Order: sequence, then C-alpha cells, then structure tokens
Amino acid sequence: MSPFLPPIRLTGAEILIDGRLERRALSLAEGRIVDAALPQVDLSGYLLLPGIIDLHGDGFERHIFPRPSAPFPIRSGLIGTDREAAANGVTTAFLAQSWSWEGGARSPDQAEALLAEVQAYRDHALVDLRVQLRAETHMVAEVDRLAAAVKRFGVGYVIFNDHLGEGFLMRRRDPARFGHWAAKIGLGADDLLARMEAARARAREVPRALCQLAAEFDRLGVVYGSHDDPDAETREFYSMIGARVAEFPTRRRAAAAARAVDDPVLMGAPNVVRGGSQAGNIGAEELIREGLCDALVSDYHIPALAMAAWSLADRGVLSFARAWALVSETPAAILRLADRGRLVPGLRADLVAVNKETRMVELTISGGRLAYAAGVAARRLMAEPQVARLAAE
Repeated sequence: MSPFLPPIRLTGAEILIDGRLERRALSLAEGRIVDAALPQVDLSGYLLLPGIIDLHGDGFERHIFPRPSAPFPIRSGLIGTDREAAANGVTTAFLAQSWSWEGGARSPDQAEALLAEVQAYRDHALVDLRVQLRAETHMVAEVDRLAAAVKRFGVGYVIFNDHLGEGFLMRRRDPARFGHWAAKIGLGADDLLARMEAARARAREVPRALCQLAAEFDRLGVVYGSHDDPDAETREFYSMIGARVAEFPTRRRAAAAARAVDDPVLMGAPNVVRGGSQAGNIGAEELIREGLCDALVSDYHIPALAMAAWSLADRGVLSFARAWALVSETPAAILRLADRGRLVPGLRADLVAVNKETRMVELTISGGRLAYAAGVAARRLMAEPQVARLAAE
C-alpha cells in the first residue's frame, strides 16, 4: 500500500463542513484529519469536499467484461475500476455484484471469485473497494452458500433482488430483447427461460429463505435491503424482516412507505443527471424534492455522482452542501461507516479538491493517501517539498 501523504495543511479553499462551505484550513497527518499547524499547500480557488461514498455501482462489470464474450482477468478490471473511481472523487466504492440464477458474470461462482480478488487487491487499491452482493431472492438452494460467503469475506452489505417477474414480462412483450439478454449472458433464449422457470418453481420457499438470511445477517452485523421495490406492500415486507435499505424503489408509494418507517432510500445519480429513469420508473429528482431520497449511487456510471450534486444545486432543488451530502455524509451513515463522510478532526482523510471554475476533480485523497492528482491542484501539491520527495520515491 502506498504511504500516507506527509503531514500537510491545505489552505485557501472553501471547505464543506457542518452543512456549509467555509474558507478554512484543513490539516492531514497519518491518514487522518487533524487539528494542527503543518506545512501549507495553497488551494485557493478550490472546494474541499468529503470523499464520495458510492453504495452501489455495477459499472465495474464493463472493466471485466468489455464484451460479453471477451472477459478480462478480474484483477485488471479492479485496477480499471479503482482508477476510474479515484479520478471521479470516489474514496469508498461498493461494487454491486449479482448472485443470480442468470449465471455467468452474475453467478455465485463469479461473485466468490470477485470477493477473493477484491480481498487480495485491497492493499494495492487507490480507494477503499468493497463488495455489495445483490442476491436474487429465488436462489433458495444457495442460501447456506451465500451466508458462508458473506461471513468468509466479511461482506457488510447485501441487497435482495427479484427480477423474475421482469424477465417473464420481457419474454412475453419483447422476445427479441429477451433473446439479446440471453445471448449477453451466453445462453439461448430457451435455456434462460428454463433457469427462470426452475427458480419460480421454488417461490413458496422464498420467504423462509429470506428470514433465514436476515437472521444470519443480523448476527454478523450486515446492512441489508431490497432493490426495485414496486409498491408499498413489498417495501413493508422487506422492512419487517430487517431489510431496511430501499434501493431504487420504482414508484413513489414504495419510497413513501420507506420514509414512513425511517428506512433509507437510495436512487441513481444518472437518473438525476439525465432528468429521469432510463427504465421508465419514477424520477430521482421528484423523490428528492419531496424529501423521499436519502442518498445517490453511481448505478452504471461513476462520473454521475459529482455531476448529480451540481445538477441539483443548479436547478435549485437543494443547496450544493445538501446535494453533496447525498453522496458522502448520508451514505456513510447508512452503511455505519462512522470514520468517514465528513471533514472533521479524527476521521479518515477522505477528501476531494474540486476546481471551482471548471468543477473538475483535481485531487482525490483516500485514507490520507494520494489516489488521484491532476491540473493546477496537482502542481501546487507537488510544490510542497515533502510531497515531491514522496512522489519521487
């Protein structure tokens, strides 16, 4: 693992602290934010913001499978994902890996292989890479295996999915699209249908399997939730078994049901940037305006996280400080990551320097280590003799 930056004090920038931007200095030493007078680096003209915490990103799949039939080693995919995250201000990234009856890239075998590679790569990573498992609810035969994998690899975040209904609907209404989906995962349409029917045949076993997993996750301290809740009744069921996080509710009623019991709601940052859901579901901005969205995630496009914060501020939906909290402070609270998400003494030195004029990320510091540097901010940082000496080494 790369060494910490030498003790430095970043001055001249506007710092996001206590819900507002203030011109203050920020000191870093030994991977933490500290309250001390240290050698100074002038960052006038920049915003210093808490590092982005991305609770759900599946864009990493494109680094491992740039073409469905042309996979690359998982390690090379992690390297690419790591660098993309750092360049976009992400300091903690949860890779959303499926555990599904689809097989292939979303199979339990692939999930366990990814978990093993992330575990081996962590000491070399630029940012804090973690895994979120997306468990298809009808995988009842794999319940013990899933629980064992969560325990063995220390997985802290699991989301329950049920995409069977969506799959059967697609087959009825759009056979060509269904065939494309099958081909993308290396199956014929009939083979994919057979897998779906086999999964549906065990529907009566699903509630008991979910309760079994919920009990184990509670014992292990795992945060868990559900994905694509279509209605209030579905959200209420998941909340009842302890799956509190509501990820991408597709309708307002599902989000409102989550809010009624203080379950956090996550929506996609691309949904905000593009002005709506690419799948035709409820718009994230609509939920944010109503106070029904707690955090934003990258979903399929990491750059959208910072873009979404700026979009919400520019449209007058939220102040910039509140918008940035959707990708930093609140995600940290949801995943119980008490050591990050804010710029206060004692916490991890996870922060981003953004050029106020261009709005580009020019520095990303993760755990007190330099993960990304570009532009004028990089030149100013490297002008500090201790930093330059570290870079030369």
